[in-house]
Amino acid sequence: MARQMRVATLGLDTSCYTTSVALVIGGILAYDGRAPLRVSKGQVGLRQSEALFQHVRNLPGLVEEACNVARRESCNILAVGAGAWPRRVEGSYMPVFLASAGYGRTVAAALGTPCLEVSHQEGHVAAARWSSGLKPDGGYLALHLSGGTTELLLVKSKFQLELLGATDDLNAGQFVDRVGVALDLPFPAGPDLERLAGGGEPGRVRLPVAARGLRVSFSGPCSAAMREIDSGAQPADIAYAVLECIGESMGAICREGLRLTKARELLVTGGVASNALVRQIIAHEIERGFPDASLHYAEPKHSRDNAVGCAILAWQVYVEEGQEGKE
Repeated sequence: MARQMRVATLGLDTSCYTTSVALVIGGILAYDGRAPLRVSKGQVGLRQSEALFQHVRNLPGLVEEACNVARRESCNILAVGAGAWPRRVEGSYMPVFLASAGYGRTVAAALGTPCLEVSHQEGHVAAARWSSGLKPDGGYLALHLSGGTTELLLVKSKFQLELLGATDDLNAGQFVDRVGVALDLPFPAGPDLERLAGGGEPGRVRLPVAARGLRVSFSGPCSAAMREIDSGAQPADIAYAVLECIGESMGAICREGLRLTKARELLVTGGVASNALVRQIIAHEIERGFPDASLHYAEPKHSRDNAVGCAILAWQVYVEEGQEGKE
């Protein structure tokens, strides 16, 4: 007797530093493949052309692995979800997403299935919501904290994210990476800076918190951290102070967002948001201002760049909702 075919969706995302492919079978994550992009020691980033070249090399192997899983599980891939832009706003564009968008459309055409183009940010929020178990489709705040984004959003629905607050200069991840590289840590510096901070003493180094209303600045705190490095402060104390500054800054704008919108649920996602100390400090800041608010965190691995959200969104649109297309 032939085995009954099940339904799956495929997700692809090519951010600035990670090539990601995910497969969702029956609404359950079955494959989560990621290939970090290579950055030479001492560098604090990649040119878009260099990143795009690495994505083009990484995608075939990851897609083959996901399709092998689908075949082993006797699955039909019903739809593809692909990261196509940083945000769903006019003019939002970044060359690296040409890889996931183009490859996603090609795979979908070959399979005879629809391709749902989503923003990288929508994918982050969807993955975090799925990972954290947050039920509502909208009506909550989302803090997206990464190397390329430091934004507080009002989530009205999965495809309606309204910008409330943001950085005026450096993103949180850029702050982490600049200080980390100055401390001779590899790029991206987040995981190593977190480990280093574990040996730091709270209060020995203090960096200014430059948060006003719904806006935050990290250029001043970054300069202050560099001065601490030049003065010979202990690297562990500097690392702790950087993460403490980010946590307190984000806590401040989140409190303001909760006050203005009356929302009482906050979802926290993004690579920097996978840091345990940053999460702890944000939670403390929210608790002292809004003890009735609920915080929801994605698992750390689903806070970082991934294609899980793209696959989840394709599943929700084409399987759960049964849409033939998405405008």
